[in-house]
Amino acid sequence: MFRNLRRVKKYRRPGSNLIAAKNIKPHEWKISHAEVKEALKHKGCEVKKVRKIRYLKHQVCISFWDVKGNVCSSFFSYRIFTRWETTVLKLINCCDDIREWRRLNRIMRYEFAYYEYLEEMEKVLQTALENRLYALKATSEVAVFYES
Repeated sequence: MFRNLRRVKKYRRPGSNLIAAKNIKPHEWKISHAEVKEALKHKGCEVKKVRKIRYLKHQVCISFWDVKGNVCSSFFSYRIFTRWETTVLKLINCCDDIREWRRLNRIMRYEFAYYEYLEEMEKVLQTALENRLYALKATSEVAVFYES
């Protein structure tokens, strides 16, 4: 007979990331070799030439030659690319009402808690979220003022 093995569940905060929520589809992006080189340089990898890029749903596999001439291959998050930042900023600016903003804010808090972001990128995205909230509150107050 087969034994039922006990599953150990680690606590994971409920929620989803931007890819699982289908807000961003980075596996459909076509990232240029120059963009990959720049992102890997920020990560601390010295890249001589990018060899191959394979797009997966939640990450990208990049093969490259380093400065010493060795072939390196590794998986990287899409969050290291500047395109991720611009796409998230577009998402933030497309929020039309506070309910939509709250949903996006919840997802972004989950993102910041579980995924590694560059410090500068995280600050930019947080200030964009705050600024959008202030803009939405101001427009809702103006709308209430005109209705009365």
